[in-house]
Amino acid sequence: MGLLSKKDTKLITDPLADNNPITIQVLGICSALAITAELKASIVMSISVLFVLGFGNVIISLMRNIIPSKIRIIVQLTVVAALVIIVDQVLKAFAYELSKTLSVFIGLIITNCIIMGRFEAFALANGPWKSFLDGIGNSLGYGVILIIVGFFRELFGSGTLLGFPVLGDPIAKTGLYSIGYENNGFMLLSPMALIVVGIIIWVQRSRNKALVEDH
Repeated sequence: MGLLSKKDTKLITDPLADNNPITIQVLGICSALAITAELKASIVMSISVLFVLGFGNVIISLMRNIIPSKIRIIVQLTVVAALVIIVDQVLKAFAYELSKTLSVFIGLIITNCIIMGRFEAFALANGPWKSFLDGIGNSLGYGVILIIVGFFRELFGSGTLLGFPVLGDPIAKTGLYSIGYENNGFMLLSPMALIVVGIIIWVQRSRNKALVEDH
């Protein structure tokens, strides 16, 4: 018998595709629009949410039987705020320039709909192990979309990936720039992130007709 049962595996795999928190549940859109102009920022935000949601779900699950229902939202906010502070301090200590790039958006993890949604919908009703898997699955689903959007926005907007030039030098006109290619500055604007997410949603629904809503 493997480490994960079939149901446990679905907790991780479902949010990666057919129940993705961004493209299906339409949660966490703000950060997808705001910080995906650079692939590095997308990756760091994804890892940050992975840490906060994974451990946050476990903590809420462990406390679920002793949290008074009237103050459960306050308790959830306190837990996620404490985890976000840890992430923020680690970034400032080991990746200060990147922490300045992400700036207020790390703090806004506290209000990320995905995190509060999983606390309410899953962690309060399930054990620590399943809650941990649910947190990992949903944060991975969130991170995959952020990384895809960040990849295309940085590639076509700046001609770089992780800060390294991959299409050539636009000043010296080498690589693709030698044949007249120019970076698309619109890709660095937030509305283009929404368009890229829209394309991902379209591709996803084209491949799986069960995701298309009936009107």
